[in-house]
Amino acid sequence: MQVRIFVEVSTGATYTDQLRAAQASEAAGFDGFFRSDHYLAMSGDGGVGPTDAWLTLAGLARETTTLRLGPMMSSATFRTPATLAIGAAQVDQMSGGRLEVGLGAGWYQAEHMTYGIPLPPPRERLDHLDEQLAIITGLWQTPVGERFNFDGKHYQLIDAPALPRPVQQPHPPIIIGGRGPRRTPALAARYADEFNVPFADLSLTEQQYGRVRAACAASGKPQPPVFSACLAVFCGRTEAEVRSRVQRHQSATALPPAEAVTGSPDQVVDQIAKFGEVGAQRVYLRVDVDDTDHIELLGSAVLPQLTDRS
Repeated sequence: MQVRIFVEVSTGATYTDQLRAAQASEAAGFDGFFRSDHYLAMSGDGGVGPTDAWLTLAGLARETTTLRLGPMMSSATFRTPATLAIGAAQVDQMSGGRLEVGLGAGWYQAEHMTYGIPLPPPRERLDHLDEQLAIITGLWQTPVGERFNFDGKHYQLIDAPALPRPVQQPHPPIIIGGRGPRRTPALAARYADEFNVPFADLSLTEQQYGRVRAACAASGKPQPPVFSACLAVFCGRTEAEVRSRVQRHQSATALPPAEAVTGSPDQVVDQIAKFGEVGAQRVYLRVDVDDTDHIELLGSAVLPQLTDRS
């Protein structure tokens, strides 16, 4: 099982905070470092405020060497698909081919209202996401020297030169995720290299993987995408250390530690392994961005056990 670190930065985190966490993750041997894409805290005053996801990823691309990097998930409402494709291709170049692109439909209404970003109804947002995925992958797969055109309901491109090009070919891995029962699995079958179920219990996680497998079979896709899960984790050497991490998280954010993985390193390993039993090939462990001791503990006492079980 591959294990990555995920940080939710909407509560406030400077670039330096995130760099410190990313470098700690790299030193601890984790496969990747991913962050959320939000511009507004979901509780409290937001501290120093969230940084822009793609500017942060560009910086991390130059200051790390082995980590896979990406957003989990980038909101399709924040950027046009062509400009996202250009920026992401540049980050892939800057990282030497270590970028992965998580893309979602967007959902946080208060965030959109605060910054004047249109938020269409849910069905229309999924239509936007579908066209964005078609454009981004289409641009990246256009043969060198040719132009890309797209005539959709929401986006139109005319003679786009499809430059710059990402290092990874045919393109950086695309991550799609969510709990939707129909459209989300269908989009995953069409576009995803990885399908992620965020912060769900074992039953729902297994159910979503089954829906994606069924959508792949119905569409004729020979192999389903890599299956992954995001898990909130609160690990400690003692019960007091575990409680401290849970309480600290609850006081800092409205994001629930629902279905959280908690306990000693051995207990955490056993809980994560159950997600592997229902199909997860990769997990993202959500930790507080400024708790590098937690990252180091997970890297030394949890990561080796999960790797041994692969």
